Amino acid sequence: MQASSRKFWRLLKARLSIKVTFWIFLSIVAIEVIIFIPSYARREQELLTQMQEVSTVKVEAILSLKVGDRTNSQILTQIKSLVDNSKINSSIVGGALYKKDGELIGEFGEVPQKPPQNLMLQGKNNQDVGVGTLMNNQANSDQSSNRVDFVWASLHMDDRYILVLRHNTASIQTELQAFGWRIMGLVLIISLFVTATTMGVLGKLVIWPILRLKDDLQTAGESLNGEVDQAIFYSLSVQRKDELGEVMTAFRQMFQRVRAEIISRTDSEQALRQEQAKSEQLLLNILPRSIADQLKENDRAIADGFSDVTVLFADIVGFTEISSSASPVELVELLNRIFSVFDQLSEHYGLEKIKTIGDAYLVVGGLPQPQENHAQAIAEMALVMQASTEKFTFRGQAIALRIGINTGPVIAGVIGRKKFTYDLWGDTVNVASRMESSGMPGKIQVAEATYQLLKHEYQFSERGIIPIKGKGDMMTYWLLSPKN
Repeated sequence: MQASSRKFWRLLKARLSIKVTFWIFLSIVAIEVIIFIPSYARREQELLTQMQEVSTVKVEAILSLKVGDRTNSQILTQIKSLVDNSKINSSIVGGALYKKDGELIGEFGEVPQKPPQNLMLQGKNNQDVGVGTLMNNQANSDQSSNRVDFVWASLHMDDRYILVLRHNTASIQTELQAFGWRIMGLVLIISLFVTATTMGVLGKLVIWPILRLKDDLQTAGESLNGEVDQAIFYSLSVQRKDELGEVMTAFRQMFQRVRAEIISRTDSEQALRQEQAKSEQLLLNILPRSIADQLKENDRAIADGFSDVTVLFADIVGFTEISSSASPVELVELLNRIFSVFDQLSEHYGLEKIKTIGDAYLVVGGLPQPQENHAQAIAEMALVMQASTEKFTFRGQAIALRIGINTGPVIAGVIGRKKFTYDLWGDTVNVASRMESSGMPGKIQVAEATYQLLKHEYQFSERGIIPIKGKGDMMTYWLLSPKN
């Protein structure tokens, strides 16, 4: 019951229902009005004819009088007396008696209009003007509008007189009003019945399916947007063999095609996003994120100067001997295990791995994003690298590292157009490399600049002044451990 009630109110509130109902109702009312106007006129004429017929019964008694030697005033008095004493028709309110030549003999009651000249001429020529001819239905200027005049002449009263009687048509007007109200009520009832019946049929056959098809379109949109997991369509349960059924069929076919296209496109976009993520990850494995973002935005050379960074070089001791006795697979597996640990450490301490060169590992702190504790982070990583490497062996032989660290300004950037890398240049890099190459197995050699930054936080032992290729004599230190 509630479902039927909701359906009814939804049909009633639908804009299409309102428009259809309005135009059906208006059309029926217009048709009824067109029919009503001549019906009203016919009814008015019928009532006037009835009044005329009733008056004629009274007038016949007057017209049948033998005038004889009576004077005109006596004849008028007798006519007035017959009118006043008669109960057949009480609508006569006045009259006038004329000679055939149009001369007025006398009047009584409300004065009717004088017969037109053509009626006078007909009476003068002894032509019948008719019995109870409607002369006009217009009142004198001093009378109300519900008055009509009828004229009789010629056939009686020695063919010497013309009689005009004025009638009150108020009863006719009352009857016409009642007739009009009855017709309008009937028109309203017929219009409402036909409109309701038409709307019932249209609602079931057209409007309700259109409203449900609208719901299907909204559901289809939500389904295509992923807001609805499983779409249930009204149109799928309806089989119609008319134009609306063809629209529903076309909708189902369109939805299926669009859904298939969206699924295909979604799969393609997902696959593309996965490939983009892989490419992004590969790029980030080669370059820092900020440098990768700059490279994607433009293809110009990327180079930045950094005033204070710490560079670490690490090298596997005796790698030449190891490589000469190891197979390629063994060699690569060994380097991969060691350098994978170093990669994890650089990520943990927020450092930037620059590259590997053979068995050498280059990492820097303080770029491409500035880092206040870059020297401390490099020192921590160096100590952990040494400790981690002690766990690696090759064919029973322990693996040892030489590590060199230096702090100072560098230039960093991307060079090349193919197989590009993010690299460092400057004297600071060269000194760090010399710290590694001139160091000792299992030791971390630190230049003076790095020592000055870390001497309050870490334990050092002074190595002393040693010759450095390309730099001359330099004071260097061994990094031992944190002070705490």
